[in-house]
Amino acid sequence: MTKALKLVMAVLCVGVLFAVLPVMADTWDKMTTVTFSGPVALPGITLPAGTYVFKLLSSPSDRHIVQVFNEDQDHLYTTILAIPNYRLEPTDKTVLNFKETPPGKAQAIRAWFYPGDNFGQEFVYPKAEATELAVAANVPVPAAEIKPAETPQELVQEPVIAITPEKKEVEIAKVTEAPAPAPAPAPAAAPAPELPKTASPVPLAGLIGLSSLGLSALLRAIRKHIS
Repeated sequence: MTKALKLVMAVLCVGVLFAVLPVMADTWDKMTTVTFSGPVALPGITLPAGTYVFKLLSSPSDRHIVQVFNEDQDHLYTTILAIPNYRLEPTDKTVLNFKETPPGKAQAIRAWFYPGDNFGQEFVYPKAEATELAVAANVPVPAAEIKPAETPQELVQEPVIAITPEKKEVEIAKVTEAPAPAPAPAPAAAPAPELPKTASPVPLAGLIGLSSLGLSALLRAIRKHIS
């Protein structure tokens, strides 16, 4: 390989590297730009219509802290505690709204999914907000004793529970466990095996024939003796 060809290949490799790195960075923090046509409610805050950037906190120790910035990412609006949320089929949707919200309230965001992922972040609401949402949407809502201006390190220490539509506090595991798969159908009973044929009927027929001949010869001998 000539020096010129080696140089060209090295340049191409560097170009591919720089083309891939930004995509990997976005995938790591799940950065997603979202535009809302009306006000939306998040835990502890209501955002007016506009464009926002959702990102996972850049921390390898906890992948369930969501931060919401303005479009230029020079202002942090809120930091949100979340729990894993799973769906069967990945889609290109980035947010999932509650079906219903309390009257007069902005549409609340329940969970955030990065496009193409079948797992996302379900937001944990302060207990008072979670109770209102649980009653209005008729679904359990993750909740915690979230205090204003808590740091990410403080947020992850808050015990998470769930509030039911009946305003009861239950363990979060009771409302987030995936349903058990349906039992597999019992296998159909196998037909009784056919016993193998161990001998041919031809020898039996031959034996009967020889016996008949022997009996005939005996009868003739008896007749001759009597006569």
